[in-house]
Formats: sequence, C-alpha cells, structure tokens
Amino acid sequence: MRQGVESAVLAFPLFLDTPYVNTATTALTRPARISREVRDLLTLALPIMIGQLATTAMSFVDAVMAGRVSPQDLAAVGLGNSIWIPVYLLMTGTLLATTPKVAQRYGAGQFSEIGPLVRQSLWLALVVGITAALLLLCAEPILHAMKVEADLIKPSMGYLHGIAAGMPAIAFYYVLRCFSDGLGRTRPSMVMGLCGLALNIPLNYIFIYGHFGVPAMGGVGCGWATAIAMWVMMLGLAGWTRFGPAYQSSELFKRFDWPQWAMIKRVLGIGLPIGVAIFAESSIFAVIALLIGSLGATVVSGHQIALNVSSLVFMIPYSLSMAVTVRVGQALGRGQPREARFAAGVGIGTALTYACLSCSLMLVFREQIAAIYSPDPIVIHLASTLIVFSALFQFSDSIQVTAAGALRGYQDTRVTMVLTLFAYWGVGLPVGYALGLTDWLGQPSGPSGLWQGLIVGLSCAAGMLLVRLARSARRYIRAAKVQG
Repeated sequence: MRQGVESAVLAFPLFLDTPYVNTATTALTRPARISREVRDLLTLALPIMIGQLATTAMSFVDAVMAGRVSPQDLAAVGLGNSIWIPVYLLMTGTLLATTPKVAQRYGAGQFSEIGPLVRQSLWLALVVGITAALLLLCAEPILHAMKVEADLIKPSMGYLHGIAAGMPAIAFYYVLRCFSDGLGRTRPSMVMGLCGLALNIPLNYIFIYGHFGVPAMGGVGCGWATAIAMWVMMLGLAGWTRFGPAYQSSELFKRFDWPQWAMIKRVLGIGLPIGVAIFAESSIFAVIALLIGSLGATVVSGHQIALNVSSLVFMIPYSLSMAVTVRVGQALGRGQPREARFAAGVGIGTALTYACLSCSLMLVFREQIAAIYSPDPIVIHLASTLIVFSALFQFSDSIQVTAAGALRGYQDTRVTMVLTLFAYWGVGLPVGYALGLTDWLGQPSGPSGLWQGLIVGLSCAAGMLLVRLARSARRYIRAAKVQG
C-alpha cells in the first residue's frame, strides 16, 4: 500500500520539494516521510470512512429494501435521493467550513476561540437545516417540470416528506462532527454513523412492511426511518461532545451565545462556496436522474443502482479529502505551510491508489453488484453497463475531491466553487446531454451518453483544481518567507 501511495505521490513533485525535519532536527528520507504522513492521514481518515460509508449505506439499505418491494418503489426512492442528497450536500458543505477553522485554531493552540466559533456554526445549522427541510417539502414542481411519470411523483414526495423531518437534526449533527474532526477526533463520527445504520435497518422493516401498529408504507417508509436515525445520531454526538474529556478545553457548552452576524458571515463566506461546489457535482447526478425519469421505471432503477454504487465508492476519497482538510488546516495553524503542501500531495497519492483498486473491482464484479439491488435481468444489464462508466471516472473523481479537500484546508473556496461550476455545468452536463439525449453528435445513447459527460466534467475539474491547489500552496509558502 505504501509503495503504491509513494509512486502516486511522486507523480506530483510540486508537493515534495523540501525534506521534513522532526523535533530532533533529523531529516527523514522521502519514503519515510511519505510513510509517516500516510499513517497519520489514515489514522484520521479511517474512522471518517467508516462513518461516511455507514451514513451512505443508509441510502443503500433504502434502495435495496425498497427494490425488494417493487421497481416502482425503488424508482421512487431513487428519484427522492436525486433531490434530497444534493440539498443535503449543499447544506453540509456550507457547514463544512467549521472543520478548517477549528483545525487552524487547534493547530495554533487557540483553544478558547473554538467554542464561540462552533456555537455560531450551530446557529447557522439551525437556519440551513430548516431551509433544507422546506425545500424538500416543496420539491414536487421539480418532478413535474422534469416530466417524471405521474405514478412515481406521489411516492417520491412521500419519501421526501419523511427525509425533511430529519434535516434540522443532521445539520446540527454535522456541525458537531466538524468540531470533533477539526480537533483530530474522528472516532465519534464513525460510532454515530454505525449506530444510525444499525437503527435504520429495523426501522425500514417496520415502516416499509407495517409492524407494531405502523401502516405499511413501502418505499415511502424509508424516508421516515432515515429521519428518526438522523435525530438519534445528532443526540448521540451532542452527548459525546458535551461530556467527552477531549472537548472540554474548547468550552463549547460553557455558555449560551446569541447569533453574532460578523462571525456567522465569516463562516458562511468560507462555507457557502464549499456547499455550492459540492452541490454543483452532486446536482449533475440529480439532473441526470430526473432527465432519465421520463424514460420509465426500469431505466430509472438501473441508473439509481449505478448512482448508489458510485456514491458508496466515492465515500472513501471523500473521507480522505476531509482528513486532508484537517491535516492541511492544522499544519497551517502551526505555521508550517510546506507541511501543509506535503499533506495535500500525499492525500492525492493515497486517493489515486484507492482509485486503482475501486476501478478494478467495479469492472470485474459489475453484474454481481447490480444483482444485489434487483432480481430483474433488464435492470441488472442496464445497471452493470452504467457501472463501467462509474469505474472509469474513479481516477479523476479521486483527484478532484482530494484537491478540493486540501483547498478547504487553505480556506481557498471561492475560486474552487467557480472552477467546479464551470467543469460540471459548463462542460460535463452539456457534453452528456448532447451525447445522451440529442443527435448532435450521432445517435443518442441515453443514460450511457449522460454518464460519459460525467467523465468529461470530472476530468476537467480534476485538472483545474490541481493547478489551483499548487498556486495556493505556493502563495502560503511565499507569505511565510516574507514573515520570516
């Protein structure tokens, strides 16, 4: 594993120009330096990965359990996911600014400033959580505008109503999680994610099939089960951060603060571009799902399977990117911009190593993976075809998400947002639309063409974000030289 990461990192020499010197002033060799950074990175990232996979697996469980009821229930859950997940990512991306701000203060030893910052982030979470819930409750015009089949609209909205009930809870949960991650304490998110998943499965069974006096709701019940799990996760993490010894120096719960617009504005100034950038990527998948919605439940089901698999696989590089944010932020807080740049390079190398593995497994086992979701041979064939495209964009997706995570550590988010919007909406979606739904570039290829557009957009984003990351790193290093 370490040799693979080292080879990948060496592909980005701009991150590796100076030897590391430890506290004993003993220079480490490059392989030893990479090995140590990989170890530190994975120590942070592995609990995040497990927590993210557990949280994402809730959608996987929803899809699998709804798919066993009928293709219509699976399609309804899939359409609902295509709407609520982008809203969720916009919301949580906005709140993600808490992580680099906490990390830099923690690296600088400014513990007393962490509590007030997180309290203001919680006020922001209240606003964006309620807003997200209202957006989901009013989402029906979107389904009509995209000409989704009439018999899918009602169950899709029923599923979204259930999810909306949990959005304020998950907003609070995410701020507390960012607080914990910024301190380098990533285990709580893992534990809470696993608890949420363990609770979601029996709740799905109760609400889908009707037990203990609850009426059978089919796929709609998955939304209400997920909302309950969200509230339990939030309450559990609130208790952990309230009473855990590692959090006491931050004094988060020491006092109550009313909203302070100046601080909230600073958090929002960093967080909103993050949220928009993440939304720009996720919303392309949502738009594709809605465009495909007019092609019927079978096509929607096949696309949903491929999308769900992609989301699960994506959680590993996404978790790495969150750990890279912490590593970069803490290094900058300590006044070590070269170490921040090195951490970014190792993070990208690690993500590329994972991409080689995930791409290979998806290509080899694509039909077996699709069969987990549905017994319908037509759905399996369509889904396995789309999984091929998902496998191919693992490399560019891993690079772009890790580079974006490093840029969050630098709190360089506005240009990242612009580049991401251009890559996904200015390049990826138009190319996919032209290939999949028009005859501009030949015979329209349907879902396959739309997924080919995703590959183009992700590759464009990866290249531009790498260039931006290199420039941001150099800027911090030059500033440190001037101050020195």
